[in-house]
Amino acid sequence: MRHTCTTSWSRPGPSVINVPGVGVDEAKLDQTEHGLTATERGSFVLNLADARWMRSEIAGQWTDFEPPEGFEHYGIGVHVLQPGQPNGKYHAENVQEDFLVLSGECILIVEDEERHLKAWDFFHCAPGTNHIIVGAGDGPCAILMAGLRGKGKELHYPVSEVAGRYGASTPEETDTPRVAYSDWPGEYEPVRATWPL
Repeated sequence: MRHTCTTSWSRPGPSVINVPGVGVDEAKLDQTEHGLTATERGSFVLNLADARWMRSEIAGQWTDFEPPEGFEHYGIGVHVLQPGQPNGKYHAENVQEDFLVLSGECILIVEDEERHLKAWDFFHCAPGTNHIIVGAGDGPCAILMAGLRGKGKELHYPVSEVAGRYGASTPEETDTPRVAYSDWPGEYEPVRATWPL
């Protein structure tokens, strides 16, 4: 199915920006035994309760609905953490990321300081900011996460004593994810959604 988008925005003053109609193909969604996932780029609507998710015993569960090559400009998804689970290893990227806590509580470790976050708290992570998020409270924490993609994206994993308390520090300083995650099991399994059910 093709969709056409026509939009015009008005700004104060006489100028108006017109965007001509742009045809966009609808992405195909594949129904797997673990839920729906996009098989190609394009527009789509998907309820996250029906999407395929991935799971790690250490790092929780996250949506896995993007096509194999990812979205064109940014990655986005929901990550659900149980208390004590980090969403990854303490790191910084040379691009911005954004995080919105949808439900539950978590600990944001940013520049080696802990900050307690709750539902509807928003964290804008500027390029170069060291950070990681750890589930907290007495139940699951769901976080909407978005970050830029593209050529030239770089990551850096510093050693952090604070993140290490939660198993979220790299064993040694590195720019390579394989080294940073060398002490974590490397296999993630596809699962059906357990949140927000």
